[in-house]
Amino acid sequence: MLPKYYEFYLPLKINSGQDALETLGWEMKQMGVHKPIILTDQGIVKAGLLDVFLKSQKGSGLDLSIVYDRVPSDSSIDVVNEVVKIYREKGCDSIIAIGGGSVIDTAKGANILISHNENDLRRLMGVDRLEATEFRPFVVIPTTSGTGSEATLVAVISDTGKNVKLPFVSYKLVPRLAILDPRMTESLPPRLTAATGMDALTHAIEAYTCLQKNPLSDAFAWSAIDLIREYLFRATENGKDQDARMAMANASLMAGIAFSNSMVGAVHAIGHALGAVAHIHHGNAMAILLPHVMEINFAKLKDLYAKLLLPLAGEEIYLSTPKEHRARKTIEVIKEMNQKLHDLSGMAITLSQAGLKNEQIPQVVEKAINDGAMSTNPIDLTREQIEQVLRKAL
Repeated sequence: MLPKYYEFYLPLKINSGQDALETLGWEMKQMGVHKPIILTDQGIVKAGLLDVFLKSQKGSGLDLSIVYDRVPSDSSIDVVNEVVKIYREKGCDSIIAIGGGSVIDTAKGANILISHNENDLRRLMGVDRLEATEFRPFVVIPTTSGTGSEATLVAVISDTGKNVKLPFVSYKLVPRLAILDPRMTESLPPRLTAATGMDALTHAIEAYTCLQKNPLSDAFAWSAIDLIREYLFRATENGKDQDARMAMANASLMAGIAFSNSMVGAVHAIGHALGAVAHIHHGNAMAILLPHVMEINFAKLKDLYAKLLLPLAGEEIYLSTPKEHRARKTIEVIKEMNQKLHDLSGMAITLSQAGLKNEQIPQVVEKAINDGAMSTNPIDLTREQIEQVLRKAL
């Protein structure tokens, strides 16, 4: 059934495929810029991906001399401020983010301050509070296939002094260009390939089932799930499989587009809390929590879960499963995926394996129930239900 009203927005150009990196020079010229600050992290540098990028830009005419390669695993206000200082001192005119969610969120935070000529991110946190009409040109080159941050209107940046995560939500945060090139994800280790792939799957499933779902977000979510079924195991088993890497990059992007236009739910609310309290990798938290939250939402979402068995498991399993059992089968398939990914990569499949301690559960519950993602979950979870999810997943 169509919603009575919905909005969908996708102001993003996507260049995807072999040698997609080589299109950057022309694209930057169209934007009227040539001196970006490049944001990345030490993991990307050590993996040789920054060198791959720089070699691809020979003859591009771009000044790529300004590189900030110290972005931490959790984006923070202090790092954003440091990036902005360099941007201003060096006379940069644009931003290129090469990395995963933390690097991309750092770039989004820097763009907020630069475009507002502001120095305090705290003043601008929240939903649709960004007033600048012209944001600086911003390009994202993802090196993981999970966050979908290259297509989203969301950034989360830590205030380490207060030990809180600051949310920013605005369509102005969406980059102008995303470049998906298999060279930039093929060195991702199996365990991270598995966890980030399950992050993308969670984005797609929650986008397809949350309160703000709509026909366009459904289409992107469905296609993402279909690709993940076919290619996640291949990418985990063989990182050099460029077809699998490209498929997962596109699945992540499409899942990002889906949830950016419909939002997520309780899996993300609890996952955010787990990250803040126990520092559990976000993608791994999504993989572990997803089937348990689906059990809690089951009565409300049974029909939608039954439909999702087709893209998630394929036509043969869908048709051979009696209609009344398809919803339960969908949850079973996700549990089976987690087990297979654990066997292939060592990805944790319980919260205790991932690092959660029993005594941390009350703190996680309190943070989760107040998380913004909880507002679009199809049912209002109680503290007792959140604790139930955590203890079953432990």
